[in-house]
Amino acid sequence: MADYLVRYGTMRIQGIFNWASPRQDVARGEYLVVRSERGLEIGQVLRDVTDENFNDYPVAVSRGVVVRLMTGDDANEFNRIHFHETEEFQTCLRCIAALGLQMHLVDVEHIFGGERIVVYYLAEGRIDFRELVKVLATEFQTRIEMRQIGVRDEAKILADYGDCGKEVCCNTYLTIMPPVSMKMAKVQKATLDPSKISGRCGRLKCCLRYEYPVYEEFMEGLPALGARVLHDGVVARVVGHEILARQVYIETEDHVRKLVSMDEIKVLERSHRPPQRDVLDDEGGSTPH
Repeated sequence: MADYLVRYGTMRIQGIFNWASPRQDVARGEYLVVRSERGLEIGQVLRDVTDENFNDYPVAVSRGVVVRLMTGDDANEFNRIHFHETEEFQTCLRCIAALGLQMHLVDVEHIFGGERIVVYYLAEGRIDFRELVKVLATEFQTRIEMRQIGVRDEAKILADYGDCGKEVCCNTYLTIMPPVSMKMAKVQKATLDPSKISGRCGRLKCCLRYEYPVYEEFMEGLPALGARVLHDGVVARVVGHEILARQVYIETEDHVRKLVSMDEIKVLERSHRPPQRDVLDDEGGSTPH
């Protein structure tokens, strides 16, 4: 039996799929026809799953079976379905408008095997879409699944490139959106200009979280703001940090400021770090104000 980590679907779901005998060797990046809990789908191989790395994946990751390598006919059928999703999207728009539903249609995903159509939408609150489901099921002659998503998920579906020039992280490898807060931006001395630290979703950029643990670790070794220190026999107070350089700004009683490294000072009295208010929004990030 061979297991593979496979990415599939509009939401870039990752799952572990096993290929029962006869086993075929599959390279990273190849496309497979797989059967997930949603039905028959086209997925891309990310890596082998072995006994050594199996525990790297959460128990909640989806599971399924590899049906076959994607053939030319499969590719043509996949492209045909994707082409018709545009028409299905327009049909959904018309039905939503006719029923007067207060929802914003984001995308329509037609599962490769035809088992269902997934409708992704944004809405302020709960929507009674029972009538919409009946209409769409009659129109498309398949099961309709409604998925209410947030703005970060919308970016995951629709966004392309970020300010860095690379494809947005949520659209490529992120499977779980990490919580991001203003505290992370402040600690890293990032600009607090909302236009500079917000991603395509309008929330704080996910990349603010990547280096934050290093900043937290280095901060632990630095005296807090206001701490009394001794430098060259003169008592001073800490008034700023250069976290990655492991240096601090100190100010003497005669208001002389210096940037010194930690080996040049002796901490006389550590000031308590004030608790930082760090409010997350309902999607795991904070919107800059």
